[in-house]
Amino acid sequence: MSAATPLEIESLEELSERLADKSLAGLTVQGLTIGADLSRVKVKDAVFIGCTFPSLAAEAALVRRGAHVVPVADWAPYPTHPARLYTAADLTAGFAENGFAGMYDTRVYEHFVAEGGPNAGVREALAQRLHDHGIDNALHDALAGISPRRRIGIMGGHAEARGSDAYRMAAAIGHALAGHGRLVLTGGGPGVMEAANLGSYLAAHPAAALDEAIGRLAAEPDFRAHDPYTKVALHVLAEFPTLDPWAGGLSVPTWLYGHEPSNVFAGQIAKYFSNAIREDVILKAARGGIVFAPGRAGTVQEVFQAATKTYYATDGESGPFVFLGRRFWTEDLPAPALLRILLNGAAQADLVHITDDVDEALAILCQ
Repeated sequence: MSAATPLEIESLEELSERLADKSLAGLTVQGLTIGADLSRVKVKDAVFIGCTFPSLAAEAALVRRGAHVVPVADWAPYPTHPARLYTAADLTAGFAENGFAGMYDTRVYEHFVAEGGPNAGVREALAQRLHDHGIDNALHDALAGISPRRRIGIMGGHAEARGSDAYRMAAAIGHALAGHGRLVLTGGGPGVMEAANLGSYLAAHPAAALDEAIGRLAAEPDFRAHDPYTKVALHVLAEFPTLDPWAGGLSVPTWLYGHEPSNVFAGQIAKYFSNAIREDVILKAARGGIVFAPGRAGTVQEVFQAATKTYYATDGESGPFVFLGRRFWTEDLPAPALLRILLNGAAQADLVHITDDVDEALAILCQ
């Protein structure tokens, strides 16, 4: 389900094919460890971003021959320019040996905080931007074969406990949507986001298996208890193995909220440093419609950020806005009422729906 850009080389297989032609001229090579001898290969105006080479001498020789090299940020624990999206195994690497504190995701977050978070110095900021551009590029390639109308976003509160009614509803709709061939897309955090990716991950299994998994996860409901929370999630993954790289759908988390662990149930994970880019990416990708489960400030922000895209049609045609939880969205936070008024100005108020019924939501999204 991915499509590489012709002028970009993002795997060793692609590199081998190009080396057979003895030319990398004008191409961009991203995030690869290059062991091949390039001395007889044309490299004029080739760009190597975040690649590693056998030696500094080999790297310098490329520059002398007309190539451009953007080096690896060797002070950072993350790749300067990743060539693919992350997986749960990538983010949790190190957990088995050293627990939550020692896994890749945590080490990157601690580095991010130590470097000033969103206010990093120039050197670190450039490395982060290169990383996020690599994720942008990988996500574009990954989604190229998936119709925008089949990508459904599910948004909602990060604090929703495992096993709660809202958690179960989000899991049920994720399960049903994936069963109907939709790509479930979330913000990648805990709560409603984890539930939706979990439901999608278990789409090939009956509803009873999803209930069983939720029951196991509910034994460790609080994401602030990092080690047991993560351990039980990894156990659930191990109990339901799959060879499908898209099982669980897509998630788009951020290290800005790195104190909240990224959920492990998305098959593909586009993790960013920049939350502003991340928010835009989620809503741009979810063109088939968006489900809003109960949530607070972050969820309401997403409601109106999505509405802006729909109002001005900046990213093309928009799917429906489905609000799950009638009482919450009519009494606690009546955002849909204001949204209807706003979208009426673009003759699109009929995109807004409120329901308590997963089957009704499914019918709206899959019509």
